[in-house]
Amino acid sequence: MKAKLVLLLLLFPACLSLKSQEKAESSLKVKVLSFNIYHGETMKGDFDLEVLAKVIREANPDFVAMQEVDFLTNRAKKYDLATELGWRTKMAPLFGKAMDYDGGAYGEGVLSRYTLLSSRNVALPFIKGQEPRAALEVVSIMPSGDTIAFVGTHFAHEGKEGRILQAQKINEVFSKNTYPTILAGDLNAQPGSKTINTLEEVWQTTYDKENPAFTHPSDDPKIKIDYVMFYPKHRWKIVETKVIADTVASDHCAYLVTLELLEE
Repeated sequence: MKAKLVLLLLLFPACLSLKSQEKAESSLKVKVLSFNIYHGETMKGDFDLEVLAKVIREANPDFVAMQEVDFLTNRAKKYDLATELGWRTKMAPLFGKAMDYDGGAYGEGVLSRYTLLSSRNVALPFIKGQEPRAALEVVSIMPSGDTIAFVGTHFAHEGKEGRILQAQKINEVFSKNTYPTILAGDLNAQPGSKTINTLEEVWQTTYDKENPAFTHPSDDPKIKIDYVMFYPKHRWKIVETKVIADTVASDHCAYLVTLELLEE
């Protein structure tokens, strides 16, 4: 009996150490979701925010970058979509305006599982006659104590010239960040395009370049235009990527990526 007690006492610190190590490793992992929510309208043509919220809840991300987000517009029944989806998913919401639209505003949304230290909404350059675009950034402290930045954006759908300008602006602004940064969004550009190549001069992408998983349209994906990237390249490790194909929630598949923050 005494021998067993001694053995247990010897093993107990080792078990505690192992649990502490597992907790530390898990706290350095960040799950991010890029999701074009199609201004709240489902592919059935109705307005059902619970369908969108269900996709987000089941993905269980730490951060969500939402595109095509309406704020108090007539077509979205005067809902603040970011706040409504934040309430339904129990995440902190933030809306970033890109332009006035239909009695309200239209732009980017971010949901965060963690408190926000700061935020900024960066207007992106756009070609005259095309929709204005923005990049919405939040800065948060993770459970590990590390501070990171998360940026959600949506590039021009009208033509590549606007997208290239927007990629250059993203590189210019966010490469100056002092914190490890994640970029997510609908970039309306395919792998190998000048837009994506421009971003990849600064950012590390998370897709398989030999066999990229398609994200659009959701009912029969044929192209990849939704991305998650990170900077600096040496501070992050890709753990897992997943395309979530819900054919009702949106015309885009949601793109879920788990990253691990590495030591400096």
